[in-house]
Amino acid sequence: MRLRRRRGIVVKFMSNAAIVEDLETKERVRCYLRGRFRLQDLKPIVGDIVEYTKVLDGGVIESILKRKNELLKPRVANIDQVICVCTLKRPEVPLLVVDKLLVLVEQTGLDAVVVLNKIDLLTEEDEPKKQEFIKAYGSIYPLICTSAKTGEGLDKLKEVLKDKVSVFAGVSGVGKSTILNAICPGVSLKTQEVSEKTERGRHTTTSAELITFPFGGHVVDTPGFSLIEITHIRPEELQLYFRDFRELSEKCLFTDCTHTSEPGCKVREAVEKGILARSRYESYLEMMEEVKGKS
Repeated sequence: MRLRRRRGIVVKFMSNAAIVEDLETKERVRCYLRGRFRLQDLKPIVGDIVEYTKVLDGGVIESILKRKNELLKPRVANIDQVICVCTLKRPEVPLLVVDKLLVLVEQTGLDAVVVLNKIDLLTEEDEPKKQEFIKAYGSIYPLICTSAKTGEGLDKLKEVLKDKVSVFAGVSGVGKSTILNAICPGVSLKTQEVSEKTERGRHTTTSAELITFPFGGHVVDTPGFSLIEITHIRPEELQLYFRDFRELSEKCLFTDCTHTSEPGCKVREAVEKGILARSRYESYLEMMEEVKGKS
């Protein structure tokens, strides 16, 4: 008798087995790979939609369906959006790091949502810096200011996460796990205080795992990371991943304008007029030097 194939989403993967959540029943099943997958060196990743058959108290993965997209860092498939978590205090995330992360998201073609977390730590003196951040990113991406401690902004974030597959990204210590714990109290994720000396958090989430929200949707809590690699991007491509450059670029005097020193550059003109955030342009120049050095 031929067993019925069911479909599920991979919520966790361990060497030769995967935890699969059935798309219909929401039951979680420990599934093993057919031998042909190991022979072909094929492995599902978190977010993959698979077909599996039930065997005794477990299951066997029969096929991995075509991915609609794949993010490499962290390696996750079939995601709808990336939640880019940043902080202005403990730690103060450099805007260059924020911009590098957004460039990587843009390269995948995924939507990004910027979350400015730990706003409860900001004082009156920090208000100008907060407003500059909101001005720089709020006109380009959906932006939510949050505090896991006070609960501010969490309801708005829930609305963004509902019924979507999301991945949290950001350097270690910005509070990705803490936000998830605040949104979904049943989720047990370790958190780590930020070091007073280095202002860097330790990696607290050791492996990518898909979490099901009770209000609908899934999220992957990813390991925090401090180095974001962009050297695989070609210099001529870089400007394509700055969303706020696109409309301006079309009006530049030269169609191949790199926005560095050419006359008639509308991007540089917008920076001088205060239309485009200077910090974004400075990040672009620094990244351009980085990718040129590796090309």
